[in-house]
Amino acid sequence: MRLLTTTAIATLIALPAFAADKELTVFDWAGFEEPSIFQAYIDKHGDSPTYAFYGDDDEAFQKVASGFKADVAHPCSQMVSKYRDAGLIEPWDTAKIPNFDKIDPRFLDSPVFKDDGGVWFIPTDWGAAAIAYNTETVPAEDVATLQVFTNPKYQGRTSLPDSSDDVWALAYLATGTTDWTDVTDEQFQAAADWLRQAHQNVAAYWADPSEQAQLMASGAVDVTWSWNDVLSLLQAEGYPVGFQREATEGSSTFFCGYVNLKGGPGSEDKAYDFINAWLEPSAAKGLLDTIGYGHTSTEAMATIADEPAVAMGLAQIDAPVLAQTPNDPAQREKQLAEFEKIKAGF
Repeated sequence: MRLLTTTAIATLIALPAFAADKELTVFDWAGFEEPSIFQAYIDKHGDSPTYAFYGDDDEAFQKVASGFKADVAHPCSQMVSKYRDAGLIEPWDTAKIPNFDKIDPRFLDSPVFKDDGGVWFIPTDWGAAAIAYNTETVPAEDVATLQVFTNPKYQGRTSLPDSSDDVWALAYLATGTTDWTDVTDEQFQAAADWLRQAHQNVAAYWADPSEQAQLMASGAVDVTWSWNDVLSLLQAEGYPVGFQREATEGSSTFFCGYVNLKGGPGSEDKAYDFINAWLEPSAAKGLLDTIGYGHTSTEAMATIADEPAVAMGLAQIDAPVLAQTPNDPAQREKQLAEFEKIKAGF
C-alpha cells in the first residue's frame, strides 16, 4: 500500500483561520480558501478574504447563532432554513450578481432558497457521497452494495462521517429510501437500526476530509462513506482509491452555497465581489482540481465537462440517488439526536 508522505499529510491539516483581507470574513469549510476558486476577487483586491473554518454544518450554525461574526457563510442546502428561521441571514441582491442567471435552476428550486422575500442562498458547488475504498485490499464485489458497511469482514475497518446528514443519507439508501423529504416512522426506524449495525464496524467517525484521508492513507480503514474531496486528495498522492457511486442501493448528492449573514462586520460590496468571483466560469477548474466538486453554473461546468474527475465523481449514474435537498427541520433534528445516541453506543 502506498501512503501519503508526512509532508503531504501535513498540508491536508487546515489552520483554524486564514487572515488576509480584513474587510471580508468568510466562514467556510476548511479547504475552500484555495485562491484559484475565487481568483477574480484577488485580482480586484490584491488578497484573499479572511477565513474562519468549521468542520460541519451544525457546528457552523451554532457558532453563528451564538454571536460569531462573519460576512458570508457556506452552508449546504438543508441548513438554509435554519439560518432563515433564526433570522441570521438577509437576501442577496441578484442585480449585483451578473452570473446569477447562469446557475442551473434545479439548485434554486425551493421556496427555502428563493421566494417573495428575495434570494436567500447562492448555490455554488455540489458533490457526491459514495463509497471510497482501497482498491488493493477491497474487492470490487464487496462495494457493489452499501451492506459493505455492515459486513463482519470489515469490522473495525470502516469509517463514517461525523455528519448527521451524510450518515442518514447512507442509512436511508441502505434500507431502500431514496427521498428523505417524506420519511415515515417505519423508514426512520429501519435506517436507525441499520446505522446501529454499521456502527459496530466503525473504526472512527471522520470530522473533515483531511482526517478521513489520513485514516485511509495510514491503513487504519479500508472502506469509508466519502465526499469527492477525499478522492481528489488521495488520488493526487497516488493512493489506490476507488469511488463506488453505483452500489445497488445507490449513492447521494449534495450542494452548498453562500448566505449573506446579517450584521457582518466587513464590506458588503466585497461580499458581492466574492460571490461574483465564485460564479466566474474559470472558478470551476480550481474547484474541481482542489476539492473535486462540480460547479452550479452551467457555463462553468461546461468548461470542465471532459475532465476525468467529472467522469469519475460527478457524472450521471445508473443507480438510485438520494438528493440532500431541504427536508423537514423537525425530522432533521430527530435524526441528529438519534445519531448522537448511536455514536455513544445506545
